Amino acid sequence: MLKNKDDIIKVLQSGGVIAYVTDTVWGLGCLPDNEKAVRKIYEIKKREAQKPLILMSNETYHLLNYVKPIPKIGQQLIKKYFPGALTIVTYKNENTPDYITSGMQTVGIRVPDNKVFQHICEIIPNHILATTSANLSHQPSAKTYEQALENMKGLADLIIEDYGYPAKGLESTVAGVMNNELRIFRQGAINIEI
Repeated sequence: MLKNKDDIIKVLQSGGVIAYVTDTVWGLGCLPDNEKAVRKIYEIKKREAQKPLILMSNETYHLLNYVKPIPKIGQQLIKKYFPGALTIVTYKNENTPDYITSGMQTVGIRVPDNKVFQHICEIIPNHILATTSANLSHQPSAKTYEQALENMKGLADLIIEDYGYPAKGLESTVAGVMNNELRIFRQGAINIEI
């Protein structure tokens, strides 16, 4: 499916930033262990330093390396809604750098339900991207390839087309599961029912 696999890997390994489709809106991401690349995302977006990035992958088990054991309620949500438009915020472990979480002890994790995004994660080192939406802060999220190009041309190092797997256009629901309590931080595409 992906025509430019080598370019994607090369850009990411050299500290670059890529824009890509997900099941919700377009994302902007880099390898999580590259602080320079993470800083570049903040610069591109003019994003406030206290706003953390999240971690996304094609498989839940890749993300489990970056968080403390997930409480039962979080596990139930993962079983029911991953892959999908749900971001789970839980306690991070020592593998998640502070520069991703803005110094917070929690991190958001998500597995988007989009074939192009999943294919990107399959081919990249460690299968994880530190990510946020592909737009300038306080501007609307990019919902199409054209909007992503408009927002990120000359800013992202690579903008990957959606190959006919478009974003649905509604942000993910963000749910916190610290201490086995459920808190909805942002109501998005998924209405949580347990």
